[in-house]
Amino acid sequence: MANILYGVNGEGAGHSTRSKEVLTHLWEQGHTLHVASFDRGMQNLRDQFEVTEIFGFRFAYVNNRVRYKRTIAKNLITVPQAAKSANRLKNLIATWKIDLVITDFEPLSCHVAHRMGLPVISIDNQHCLTNAVVSYPPQYRSDAAAAKLVTKLMTPHADAYLVISFFSAPVKKRNTFLFPPLLRQEILEAAPTQGGHVLVYVTSPAPSLAKALAAARGRFVAYGFGRDGEYGNVVYKKPSLEGFMRDLTSAKAIVANSGFSLVTEALHLGKPYLAVPVKHQFEQIFNAHWLAKMGYGAYWEELNKERVESFLYNLPLHREKLADYPRQGNGALLAKLDSLIGEYAKK
Repeated sequence: MANILYGVNGEGAGHSTRSKEVLTHLWEQGHTLHVASFDRGMQNLRDQFEVTEIFGFRFAYVNNRVRYKRTIAKNLITVPQAAKSANRLKNLIATWKIDLVITDFEPLSCHVAHRMGLPVISIDNQHCLTNAVVSYPPQYRSDAAAAKLVTKLMTPHADAYLVISFFSAPVKKRNTFLFPPLLRQEILEAAPTQGGHVLVYVTSPAPSLAKALAAARGRFVAYGFGRDGEYGNVVYKKPSLEGFMRDLTSAKAIVANSGFSLVTEALHLGKPYLAVPVKHQFEQIFNAHWLAKMGYGAYWEELNKERVESFLYNLPLHREKLADYPRQGNGALLAKLDSLIGEYAKK
């Protein structure tokens, strides 16, 4: 069995949600685990695992837009804080005789591992952009270039990249392996139904979308708008993990921002998806582009009544495509991870 340091990016909930599934598997295999994270990762994992709090590298947003140059500059300013966390990780590695490091888009654990000569395994969806042959809307070429640069800087020179994706793509980098998305057990065990409502989710209130929903024909259950109660054909709800899960599994379709976790959970459940990416957030644009390209749903930067109704009219076509969506669970990636740990821990 191995002593493993697992770095988890704490920005948003997606990294810690999928890392929890991997960590649970590793614990069941008998490995000794030490997690390093911050913010949401710290909150979501500390009840079940030993978590060391570290400085977190964050994206810089201006007017709800990711600014990649400012992201780099902002994080360079915080080098002293990062250095303290790096020393904390060095001491942890030495004290617990860590054999290898696994990182979910968390850079400090990766860079410290390199300095101490430890093997690194990367698990994330971001490296699909850099390590596979993929397309994206040409008007976002400069955003894509910046996103690639940030991705390369976050976890460089890993010994293996386990990349999760909801579509297939040729791999172009050595030691890169493509797998289906990592999904939480609640999704894998869910029995989806097709109710009469469309689930709507946004990360921040969207008045123009609320107006489009009110004008469109259909029944909508909406989260993230900062409202509560029924207004015409839209039922607004406050945040609720259990309530959201019920509405997700019983929805006939999804209208939402295009974060990787929600997109992949919806596709696994067979829900057609109308994607509205957060403006200028390239990862969401990339997800939305491929979702539409595969025929699993539609993608618009702005929604109106006509676009919502067009999506609902085409639900049978999207369901036909989703019937062939590969639902493989987490087994293949976890098996490969077990194999790599067995290989690297012996070195």
